Amino acid sequence: MHAVTVETPEPANAADPVDDLREWIVGEAERRGNAVINVAGDERGAGYSFTVCAWAMHSVPEAVVVGLPPQLAPVLLDAYVDRAATGEQFRCGELYHDFFDGVPVTFEQVAPGHYPEFFGSAFAVYPEGDFPALQIIVPTPDGHWPWTNAAPEGFASWQPVLTASGEPESWTPGVDGP
Repeated sequence: MHAVTVETPEPANAADPVDDLREWIVGEAERRGNAVINVAGDERGAGYSFTVCAWAMHSVPEAVVVGLPPQLAPVLLDAYVDRAATGEQFRCGELYHDFFDGVPVTFEQVAPGHYPEFFGSAFAVYPEGDFPALQIIVPTPDGHWPWTNAAPEGFASWQPVLTASGEPESWTPGVDGP
């Protein structure tokens, strides 16, 4: 008995991975209102999750959350998109106590310089990066924010604030925001 090996040539019009990604994202958005991309953490930082198509479908900023467990992040992001798509306004630096029981969240504008790292797959839908984005920031269970002195060591690295300065810029912590 002889083994037979057959090589199948690549089709001349092999699918472009970016086209495949865009098709998946748009399909998810059409099916459920937005797509959520989860990125696992590694030695360089915490995992994060972000929305794609919230801007394209609902005219609400895309959103990212850094450092939440992968089973919680999509729930938070979907709740944000659902609420924002029905007209609720989210203001940077204000506390919102009704996303998680007993744990507030706040919002901050994401600097476009962070888009390639934290919204990479979104460029399949927005090739020019022309979308607004918000970061949803969650404190520790004890209520410490990443920029406070009382935050656990390393928390600011685990959940970086995605502004140009790395600090809240839409409000002054402790004055007109958390």
